[in-house]
Amino acid sequence: MNSVIAVLLLQDGLTTGAIYALLALVLVMVFSVTRVMFVAQGEIVSYGALTLASLQAGHLPGTAFIAVAGGLIAAGMDLWAYARGPRHRTQLLSAALYAGVPLLACGLAALAAPLGGGQLVNVALTLAIVVPLGPILYRTAFQPLAGSSVLVLLIVAVALHFVLTGLGLIAFGAEGVRVTPLVDGTFFLGAFPLSAQSLFAIAITVALICALFAFFGNTLQGKALRATAFNRVGARLVGISATGSGVLAFTLAALIGAVSGILIGSLVTIYYDTGFVIGLKGFVAAILGGLVSYPLAALGAVMVGLLEAGSSFWASAFKDVLVFSLIIPILMWRSLSAVHMEEEEE
Repeated sequence: MNSVIAVLLLQDGLTTGAIYALLALVLVMVFSVTRVMFVAQGEIVSYGALTLASLQAGHLPGTAFIAVAGGLIAAGMDLWAYARGPRHRTQLLSAALYAGVPLLACGLAALAAPLGGGQLVNVALTLAIVVPLGPILYRTAFQPLAGSSVLVLLIVAVALHFVLTGLGLIAFGAEGVRVTPLVDGTFFLGAFPLSAQSLFAIAITVALICALFAFFGNTLQGKALRATAFNRVGARLVGISATGSGVLAFTLAALIGAVSGILIGSLVTIYYDTGFVIGLKGFVAAILGGLVSYPLAALGAVMVGLLEAGSSFWASAFKDVLVFSLIIPILMWRSLSAVHMEEEEE
């Protein structure tokens, strides 16, 4: 290995590690707030990449129909709850949002896709289609089971992963796609080439992480999420809505997942089931942070990215095995050192 190859591997490791860091932060946030291990986060990532690729090809993406169908089901559940009582106007408002936002996004995508509106328009439409999937999934799959045990929520999350994978196969087919890079070109730092897309991905990731820390530290909604993550029962006693916190957590998860898919779609070929492996690597990073520490999860994600890049050079056939093997000593160490506590009673 010469110095140029070493710099390229370092660049790839930092880029993929930055994207894994976003996924790890999302998994930690969703688990802390809702106790849901969001296994399907990887599918949101692949949906983001596949949706953008479809729009760049001038086609209406299948995710638009998935979002519309899911939104109508979520709206129907809210209307059913309103009809059975007790009746609140917020139920009518949320039903209108669940049904209206995906329909509006689908209509705009149907009009704009054949015209080829450019990269910014395609990215905006991708976010408009994929982000509503977060609150829709929470409303249809997890909100009715909010008081269930972590094991039940995990089983539902795994089932949801298989449902989304199957829908992805129906919507996009078995062929892989690669997104056209948002930023093209190569810079040279001395004799070392630097990809503009990689630098762009790292910059967007750092900006998103800074925005998340500002959101959690300076906004009322962010502080409500932190309070819910720290003590769900106490947060409920002071008037913080557990349902609202769950909807907000899943909305942020879908937003970050869609952005991650847009960024990683130009670096690797994305298939309908690629998101599972990507999500698992984010899960490994989240485990390194103990599912509670955001900085440790981000640091673990960078470590996973660098290990994956190094493994792809020395033993490419075993790179996934080496990455997933990293979780075994961490789990053993945490199992032996952590104080075991009973699950919090609601």
